[in-house]
Amino acid sequence: MLCFGLGALLAQTDNLNIKPKGNSPYSRFGLGNLVDQYFMASGGMAGLSAAFQDPFHLNIKNPASLSWLQATAFEVGLDGRYASLDGGEEVANNWSGNLRYMALAFPLKNPINEAIDRRRSPLGIGMAFVLQPYSSVGYDVLAELEGDGTGNTVNSFKGAGGTYRFIWGNSVRYEGFSAGVNLAYLFGKLTNSRRIEFPDQVNAYNSEFLDETSLSGWMWEFGAQYAFEFMEPNNKGEREFTGKRLVAGIFGSGTNSFNTRTTNFVSRDNRNYNVVRDTISFSENVRQNGQFPSTLSVGLTYEEINRLRVGLEYGHEFWSQYENEAKPESLSNSWNLRVGAEYIPDNGSYNNYFEKVRYRLGGFYKLDPRTFGVGQLKQFALTMGFGFPIVRPRQQTSFVNFAVEVGRFGHPDLIQESYIKMGLGFTLNDNTWFFKRKFN
Repeated sequence: MLCFGLGALLAQTDNLNIKPKGNSPYSRFGLGNLVDQYFMASGGMAGLSAAFQDPFHLNIKNPASLSWLQATAFEVGLDGRYASLDGGEEVANNWSGNLRYMALAFPLKNPINEAIDRRRSPLGIGMAFVLQPYSSVGYDVLAELEGDGTGNTVNSFKGAGGTYRFIWGNSVRYEGFSAGVNLAYLFGKLTNSRRIEFPDQVNAYNSEFLDETSLSGWMWEFGAQYAFEFMEPNNKGEREFTGKRLVAGIFGSGTNSFNTRTTNFVSRDNRNYNVVRDTISFSENVRQNGQFPSTLSVGLTYEEINRLRVGLEYGHEFWSQYENEAKPESLSNSWNLRVGAEYIPDNGSYNNYFEKVRYRLGGFYKLDPRTFGVGQLKQFALTMGFGFPIVRPRQQTSFVNFAVEVGRFGHPDLIQESYIKMGLGFTLNDNTWFFKRKFN
């Protein structure tokens, strides 16, 4: 929590001291760039989440999947991003990276106990605690304009900060149907600065407009999944599971409100005369309100257990409902379409490790809620990933998940970001929690 919270604890600063971690000019608008909420296991499959459920990996986007966990999962993810910004006449490159998530999830009914008791319960319960970024702000743009009789004008735009969420998720399953809910607390701080300088005018005063906004609020999300298992009669005429399933899923949220505390600072200075800062206006801790939009996503996945997974997902976010009194903006509704697959050559192989590796592939297309005169921002990407199993003592399996995303974001008439994003996730599994030991 300390690592995530440092950005929210920075004291008031000025344009010269703002050090953004990345440079994405579009993060100046709205709450910044929204951070993907899925984990690395689904990241290689374009972020499939609605109908994604796995006995060893956590899926927090659809909380209904938590009750399908068969082992405690502690997950940590990191990512790095290289982007090339193309503004037509200017090109810039930058690197950025951060801790992506920390999570702990576990089944409240350990399946080992059912094996010891020689029975299979139709009921499953799962719980999770997650800390991860929700949005990020980071940009550093310098624009030089020619003035009429006053010389050139230099405009410096800088921004930093972000918002984060601490999530408590719960899920209940009966037979093939599961439902869940997430309760999340959002917090963070956004800093936006605009500085205007007149380098050709010795007596001119430079102006700076600084806004620092702290956000906080509660959010809730819901989800449901149904797994239909294909059955066939065996040699005895009894119907048994073939290992093939069809999973349908849905998740979303209603509108959620949040609170803001904003400090606005307008100043001017003239360094030629050693005038450090002259305050023009100052307002501190102005309390206002805002509202997050409602969202809805649906998906369908076909699975062959420990062999194949193929999925399709569609999501819609009603960003026209977004409100922020501290920073009024009009956003547009957005949608996204995702398709992905996972393949395991031979999960039971004992002499070829790479036959047990999970190979993942996917792609997505989505509209961003930020809209300008030339149109709405767009993003599309192809993804690829690998899940490397690691067998630990007592035959427990953990995973190292690697995901790569190559895509483009922006608008061709404005600024285009061509990027490659690499993510590394560690999933440590343990099935001895809540284990009832018996002695004969």
